[in-house]
Amino acid sequence: MTKLYLLPLLLNLILFQFNTALAQSGRHQEPGKLTKPSPGPIADPDRPGMSTSSRSRKTSEEVAEDDVVKITSNLVPIPASVVDSRGNAVVNLKLDDFELWVDGQQRAISDLTRAETSVRMAMLFDNSGSLDSAREFEKHAAIRFFRKVMRSKDEAAIYSIETDSYLAQPLTKDVSRLEQTISMFGRPEGGTSLFDAIIDASGYLRPYVGRRVLVIVSDGIETTSRHSDFETVIQQVLAADCQIYVVQTGLYEGANVRALAAERRMERLTGQTGGAVYLPKSMPELDQAFDQIAADLAQQYVLSYYPPAEHRDGRLHVLDLKIKARNDVRIRSRKGYYAPKQSAAADW
Repeated sequence: MTKLYLLPLLLNLILFQFNTALAQSGRHQEPGKLTKPSPGPIADPDRPGMSTSSRSRKTSEEVAEDDVVKITSNLVPIPASVVDSRGNAVVNLKLDDFELWVDGQQRAISDLTRAETSVRMAMLFDNSGSLDSAREFEKHAAIRFFRKVMRSKDEAAIYSIETDSYLAQPLTKDVSRLEQTISMFGRPEGGTSLFDAIIDASGYLRPYVGRRVLVIVSDGIETTSRHSDFETVIQQVLAADCQIYVVQTGLYEGANVRALAAERRMERLTGQTGGAVYLPKSMPELDQAFDQIAADLAQQYVLSYYPPAEHRDGRLHVLDLKIKARNDVRIRSRKGYYAPKQSAAADW
């Protein structure tokens, strides 16, 4: 009888000790409170379907395998194309053959690589109402361009220039997806928000390593952008270290005042960034323009410049890249850069 009487007391003691252990371990939950879930991957807004954690892993792998350019907020990459008097690429130059002048003072160049550096490219394809003639040929020429220029380490995106320009295809290595995006563009209509597309595309490419390139396929006539200041456009592309090529189409019937103004803007935009503008007046010339861009990207030098601390002021600094002791060559490179302003809390 004594044993039967003590059994309930023994069970109550065991349950009391068990609940005490739960409370001390933090696993006991108060009524009405939910356990905080462990953090998972955060969606990356720039790369649909990819988390920031997976993008970080991807970036680390790309730097280790593909990219020679050092990733740092101080680095100013300077892609340069060098040709002889006949227009043939000069491909045997070394670091000592170049000299760099910044704001009128000679500065040291820290590194030189060739075109093996990866490319992150955005094609801005004009789907506005100002371009209707030769539309199908332009689409086929753009498709052939992707086939020629894309390597396994490169990625490309496509923006549609319209009244409300937008990212039609995020960065991808898949050439077939790029081709499909171009092929599915319908009949051109609406306004031309070219400046908006340029600013958006340069901002989109800015976080990525490697050479950053915009290829604009448009007549260059701006009509409906929210950002209407062309100086802001130049500032944005220089700050994003983007090189710009323009295939200025739709000018087959002869120039007018708006077209001439657009041509001057495109020449300035490409001249400041080290790219080039092409004005094809026929179908074969259009295809040839894409071929020349592909060849230029395949033959570039990429030089690295690290600005001193006093130049991290958020202002425009003038660049002048030259070839020593060579009068028989022409060099095309960016004309300036915007240094990020140095933070008071941390050194860039």
